[in-house]
Amino acid sequence: MSVISMKQLLEAGVHFGHQTRRWNPKMKPFIFGARNGIYIIDLQRTVKLFRQAYQFVVNRAASGDTVLFVGTKRQAQDAIREEAQRCGMYFINHRWLGGMLTNFKTIKKGIDRLKELDAMVADGSINRFPKKEILDLQREREKLEINLGGIKEMGRVPGIVFVVDPHKEKIAVSEANRLGIPVVAIVDTNCDPDVIDHPIPGNDDAIRAIRLVTSKIADACAEGRQRYDEVSQAVKDKGPETYEEVPAGQILSTETGGPVVEIVNPVSDAGPDAEAQTQDPRPDGKNDRT
Repeated sequence: MSVISMKQLLEAGVHFGHQTRRWNPKMKPFIFGARNGIYIIDLQRTVKLFRQAYQFVVNRAASGDTVLFVGTKRQAQDAIREEAQRCGMYFINHRWLGGMLTNFKTIKKGIDRLKELDAMVADGSINRFPKKEILDLQREREKLEINLGGIKEMGRVPGIVFVVDPHKEKIAVSEANRLGIPVVAIVDTNCDPDVIDHPIPGNDDAIRAIRLVTSKIADACAEGRQRYDEVSQAVKDKGPETYEEVPAGQILSTETGGPVVEIVNPVSDAGPDAEAQTQDPRPDGKNDRT
């Protein structure tokens, strides 16, 4: 299992929080102290909570859930896009449109429009329009690609949302909370950890810190997806289960493991006369045993 070491966290500057005048008191349990007016995050807590978050993502990805990477601040945009693409997940790295989760049906219409424009460009049918309309369509496509390109293949809401700076992405976090979607996030000293299911205390402003944590979450997605694919392939290779049909009129004793006993003349198949004869075999209706 890929985990973050204390050395990696220190080298990336994950332990540096915000200025002491900019903090959320709920982050106090995750703060080691302060130095030169800057809060220092307790990296021992970070390592522990990261391992929990990592395993959570692995397990959910192994069950087939998808992960949406969210980080629209300038420092996070590249890492969010590259790491999400590397592990085959989805991302939003420019602007969070209200209702991306809670009103996904409407967002899906924009995704369908983007796919339609992509198809027009691919097959050359866009060239049938006048030059001015082509420019308008290209601008529309570029705008949709910026806002929705990272979720173009996302057919339904994700199983997990990973967030860089939940303070900035509070709308995304709020929508995920409303839908009961688990949130994994890097929480700096100015964030509210109570709205995050799996908080990872750390610096959410430094590019190296963001890249480190995001890449490890992507590793968790890849590991879980690999397990999911292996199980799916094993089921496919096994094929459908086949059962040997037991002929009618034969009963196999499962308790004793004895031989198959053939029913020569079942009462149910012989009719009511045979049933009466079985119950009263003598012509006079009397029983031999008195």
